[in-house]
Amino acid sequence: MRVFLVDDHAVFRSGVRAELSREADMEVVGEAGGVSEAIAGIKSTRPDVVLLDVHMPDGGGVAVLAGIEDGPVCLALSVSDAAEDVIAVIRAGARGYVTKTISGAELADGIRRVAGGDAVFSPRLAGFVLDSFTGKSPVPEPPLDPELDSLTPRELEVLRLLARGYTYREIAENLFISVKTVETHASNVLRKTQQSNRNALTRWAHRRRID
Repeated sequence: MRVFLVDDHAVFRSGVRAELSREADMEVVGEAGGVSEAIAGIKSTRPDVVLLDVHMPDGGGVAVLAGIEDGPVCLALSVSDAAEDVIAVIRAGARGYVTKTISGAELADGIRRVAGGDAVFSPRLAGFVLDSFTGKSPVPEPPLDPELDSLTPRELEVLRLLARGYTYREIAENLFISVKTVETHASNVLRKTQQSNRNALTRWAHRRRID
């Protein structure tokens, strides 16, 4: 089973790698400490499971999930057990969420289970997800925004970089796609958000705190 590690603490990654090296059926095929590096590494190594940190300086687990789209199964591994973090990363596409207090054997078991199609959560965290689906969650659902909701994860990623002032070439380099593909995504974003040009789009994004 091929595993990719994403965490901004190198010492923690080393510890996880050491724990998983004891498992005969697992191989750590790569690791990354940031969002862009993680997206590129995941796409090049094609792992079965990604162990994904939730909070990183340049975006975190949700940004990685948006960048890999229909990629491998992801299991969030975080020091945080806050309801908003659990719900956000599950909504973004992770298959489970465990805290860093987990033992090596439990982590290996969780990797096997998500790879097999199960959802895996540390004790009590599953309740946050159930509450979210039943409408009892203390974390409010995001307000309806049809234009924003119409964007694909990749288009939303391009929108964020456009709003930060990146050029098409810089966006292409960050997302490891061609400039022509960026232009296509940007055109789709303008059409879906009904904005006439990039300046108007940037203002639209800033009003929604997308940056």
